[in-house]
Amino acid sequence: MAIEMGGFSNVPEDDIQIGRVIEASCTPEDMDIEFSLRPKVLSEYIGQEKVKENMRIYIEAAKKRNEPLDHVLLYGPPGLGKTTLAGIIANEMGVNIKITSGPAIEKPGSLASILTTLKDGDVLFIDEIHRLSRQVEEVLYPAMEDYSLDIMIGKGPDAQSIRIDLPHFTLIGATTRAGQLTGPLRDRFGVIERLELYTHQQLCEIIMRSAVILGIPTLKDGAMELARRSRGTPRIANRLLKRTRDFAEIKGNGQINQELADLALNCLEIDEIGLDSLDRRMLTMIIKGYNGGPVGLETLASALGEESVTLEDVCEPYLMQLGFIARTPRGRTATALAYKHLGIETNSDGQQTLI
Repeated sequence: MAIEMGGFSNVPEDDIQIGRVIEASCTPEDMDIEFSLRPKVLSEYIGQEKVKENMRIYIEAAKKRNEPLDHVLLYGPPGLGKTTLAGIIANEMGVNIKITSGPAIEKPGSLASILTTLKDGDVLFIDEIHRLSRQVEEVLYPAMEDYSLDIMIGKGPDAQSIRIDLPHFTLIGATTRAGQLTGPLRDRFGVIERLELYTHQQLCEIIMRSAVILGIPTLKDGAMELARRSRGTPRIANRLLKRTRDFAEIKGNGQINQELADLALNCLEIDEIGLDSLDRRMLTMIIKGYNGGPVGLETLASALGEESVTLEDVCEPYLMQLGFIARTPRGRTATALAYKHLGIETNSDGQQTLI
């Protein structure tokens, strides 16, 4: 299987989140490490059992009929392995894969040049597919449905439409925001699968596997400590493994155990459930600065000195999953679980006191 990477160099730098160890978005460092850690077949892929079983059936059926796999849409939070799964699908089908991203395909001509280089059965993987422009989407519709391209030559009354036949390819789209996909595009995917957050046990297995590949001596109790603080995301787990290795080499004997992992993660200000300093500052501001809320997102961002999009896309999803904050028509509010986690209780007068 040949893997062709294309288009990521055109992604704006603002789209790559850096600076937070528990940030689930991909960084340049992650691209290098993930490529070496990615499994190549479904049997090596840890977690997502329902998705794996469904894809195994679809792949075997397509191979039995000697047909390309139907178009696949993978959605879910960042860092769960959508790109990895796309590569596995191509490998299991025995075809080549071309990888690009929605923001990198700026014009219909860019998409046309990619599609015309594909061969029968090949996989085209488009990450962040919800960010395709409307003009590019219009070109993609007949390509997905009829395996053809309609190209206009010339302008005005002399313009002519030429149809170019395309090979029968498989489009795999990945998105963190399935709700932003247009209806016509979503309806053209025959297989739609959601990737869920991983359990601590699954993340522990992933960390142990990565440790073997990277040559990092790791005990199971150390891997489980990393897994508990990885926010259910393999990308974060692998990143914490690399950072903890540094502490193990300098502060310990090079081996990662529970004590060393706890030391490293405390130095990184990542608590026992995966919250970092920004998450805790956000909760503390809602509770102490605005009496538990509600408070508007823009007001909260201004008070913290952060961008509102950072709070909404990076902090909120995990805090809401934990049940620490709730969205209301008037703004964000902190729940009783948030008070308990921060060690703050409310007395009868409505004043907060440390537990």
